[in-house]
Amino acid sequence: MAYTNGFEQSIPHQQEKNLPGGGNWVVQKFGGTSVGKFAVDIAQDIVIASLKEHRTAIVCSARSTYTKSEGTTNRLLRAAREAERIGSRKYVDIVDVIRADHIAVAKDTISSADILERYSDCVNAECDNLVKILESAQHLTEVSKRTEDKIVAKGEKLSCLYMTAVLQDRGCNAQYVDLSNVIDFPVGERIDDSFYRNLAVSLAKAVHACGDAVPVITGYFGDVPGGLLTQIGRGYTDLCAALVAVGIGASELQIWKEVDGIFTADPRKVPTARLLPSVTPSEAAELTFYGSEVIHPFTMDQVIKASIPIRIKNVKNPRNQGTIIWPDHADDLGEKKPSLFRNRSLISLSTHDGPKRPTAVTIKRGITVLNVHSKKRTRAHGFLMSIFSVLDKWHLSVDLISSSEVHVSMALHSEVALLSGAGPDSEEIQIESAALKGAVDDLSVWGDIDLVPGLAVISLVGRQLRSMVGISGRFFSVLGENGINIEMISQGASEINISCVIEEAEANRALNVVHTNLFTFLD
Repeated sequence: MAYTNGFEQSIPHQQEKNLPGGGNWVVQKFGGTSVGKFAVDIAQDIVIASLKEHRTAIVCSARSTYTKSEGTTNRLLRAAREAERIGSRKYVDIVDVIRADHIAVAKDTISSADILERYSDCVNAECDNLVKILESAQHLTEVSKRTEDKIVAKGEKLSCLYMTAVLQDRGCNAQYVDLSNVIDFPVGERIDDSFYRNLAVSLAKAVHACGDAVPVITGYFGDVPGGLLTQIGRGYTDLCAALVAVGIGASELQIWKEVDGIFTADPRKVPTARLLPSVTPSEAAELTFYGSEVIHPFTMDQVIKASIPIRIKNVKNPRNQGTIIWPDHADDLGEKKPSLFRNRSLISLSTHDGPKRPTAVTIKRGITVLNVHSKKRTRAHGFLMSIFSVLDKWHLSVDLISSSEVHVSMALHSEVALLSGAGPDSEEIQIESAALKGAVDDLSVWGDIDLVPGLAVISLVGRQLRSMVGISGRFFSVLGENGINIEMISQGASEINISCVIEEAEANRALNVVHTNLFTFLD
C-alpha cells in the first residue's frame, strides 16, 4: 500500500480507470449562499462540466437562500435555543419553515417526479428526526455539545440531499454521502494530528465506496471530542473538504464563493481593487484573520502540508481562473525546523528581487479596545501575567496588543456584540457580554480600566512586508494626511503584517486612500 505525507495514497479503483480523468480528483466545496441561490448553475456549469477533465467530489455547507443570518444553520441554532426553554414549541415551527423551504426550492428546480418524491421523503425523514432530537433535549432541559452538533448537522444533510437531487435530475450519477458514522477508529479525549490523519483515510474510503458516482459529501463528520462546533467552529465544512482532498490525494481543492477570488482589497468597498492570481498560504491566513473571508488557516494547513493547491473561484463566473494558494515550503505555514532566533529583515534582498508593494489591505470591523492602566502594585512581568490569566479565564481573544510597564491596550473582537449603545451618538454604553463584564471586574484589581468601542483594524498584508523599506511610514502617513486618526499600532509579531486601529466610521475611506497610495503606483 502506498502512502503520501502519512496518508494512504489514492489508487484509482478498477471502475475509475475508464472514466474521464481516471484517478485524477478535484474536491469542490460550495458555501451555503451559493447552494441556496445558484444550485442549478453549480450542477450544470461547474460539477458536470468538470467531469470531462477529472473525477469530482463535492462538499456543501447548509443552504442560505438570501443571507447567512436567515440561513439554515442560524435557524437550527435558534431551534436549539428554543428547545432549552421549558414549554416552548417554537422549535417545531422553525423546523417546519426549514422543511417547507427545502421542498419548495426543489419543486422549482427538479423536473423528475420520481427524483422529487424521493428527495421530499428524505427531507421529511430528516426533519421528523430533528424534531425528535429537539424534544429529547427539551425533556432533558439542556442541549449538550453533542446534541447541538447533531442539530446543526441537519443543515449540511439537507443541502447535500438537495444538491444530489439537482445533479441526478440533470443526468449526473451523483451519490449522497452521510459522514455521521465515518469515524471508524479509536478517538482519544482530544483532537490531535493523529485524529486528522485517521479521519482523512476514513473519508477516502467513503469517497471510493461511491464507485463511479459523484460523491456529494456532508460537511458534518460525526462526534468528535469536545464537540465539532466548539473545537472547530462553523468552518468545519471547509475542514471536511480539506481532509477529503488529502485523503484521496486530490490534485486541487476548490473553494467556490461569489467573488472571483482574493483581491488587493474588498472590491465591494474599493472599486480599483485588483484580482490576485496567487497568494502564499501565510498571506491567505493573515487576510482571513484580519477580515477577509478566504479559508480558515487550520483548514488550509491540512492541504498545504500535503502539497495540494487551493483555488478560490466564483460560482457566478466559473471560467475565471480565480486565485490559487500554492504550497510554499519556505512559507510560514510550511513544516520547518523551529528556531529560537530569527534573522533580521533582509533589506538588501527586498530592494532588488523582493516584492515592491504589499499584497492586500483588509479591514476587520467590530473592534473594542480594552485599556488597563496599572496601579504599579507589581512589576511589569507580573502585571502582564495577571492580565493574560484573566483573558484566558473569560475566553476573550485578543487581535492586537500594545504594552508598556504600566499600560496595556488590547483590541478585542467578537461575533456577538460586546457592548450596547456603542453608536457615535450614544450617550450611555453598557457591557452586553458576560465574559467582557467578568474580565473588566477581575482586571480592575490591577488598575483603571477603560473601553473604546466603535473601532476597526486596518491591516497591510504581504510577503516579506517588514523588509520593504519605508512601508510602515508610508502606511501611517497616508492615514494621517487624510485625517484618519490611529488609535493603536502593531508590527513585528508577523513578518507579513502591519496593523493599526482606527475609527470604524472611517474604515471604507481608509481602505480607499491606502489602496490608492500604496497599490496603484507604477513599478
